[in-house]
Amino acid sequence: MNFGRLIAGASLSALWSFVGNGAWAHPSAMVTGNFTSQPIGHFEFCKRNASECTLRSRKTAPLPMSSEFLAQLQQLNVSVNKAIKPISDFDLYGVEEYWTYPVDAGDCEDYVLAKRRVLIEDGIPSSTVLITVLRRPNGEGHAVLTVRTDIGDVILDNLTDAVLNWDETGYTYLKRQALDHTGRWVSIRDGDAPLVGSVH
Repeated sequence: MNFGRLIAGASLSALWSFVGNGAWAHPSAMVTGNFTSQPIGHFEFCKRNASECTLRSRKTAPLPMSSEFLAQLQQLNVSVNKAIKPISDFDLYGVEEYWTYPVDAGDCEDYVLAKRRVLIEDGIPSSTVLITVLRRPNGEGHAVLTVRTDIGDVILDNLTDAVLNWDETGYTYLKRQALDHTGRWVSIRDGDAPLVGSVH
């Protein structure tokens, strides 16, 4: 945990350096591919919350990063991570995949849904806060929230309180929500094998 915090601190310092200097040497955004299968947990979530999975957005430009926005993301990540107790879907609901808005406990997808809802309620476009699934270095499937900014994509993750650049996490990214349709998903270039259940 301490090692993770050291890495997180370094990444956050780099972001603050950008904000202070008004320039960013190496902006990095995920490169996405074609439409791909929807994770089964999201498919079932959409059946229960149809209005949330049919949103279309014409505004797909990334958000401008600022010190205020970075602080907002950091505060949100910390507050949701502290408020929700990590517990598996199987232990909580008796099934392997059940994506839902958490009350006080949930797994990684539930943290993502909670953070995404807060940002959208704050006026952030749905095209810039995208549910993203990936593989951790230990091979386990995981989900995070990708926030698209003009300095690159950053990650809100329940496994760390820091806001990280997506390409500094050590994860292998598989797929994420499409920019212009909340119910569709696209592949991510470095993803090579889905580790979460999907519908085809």
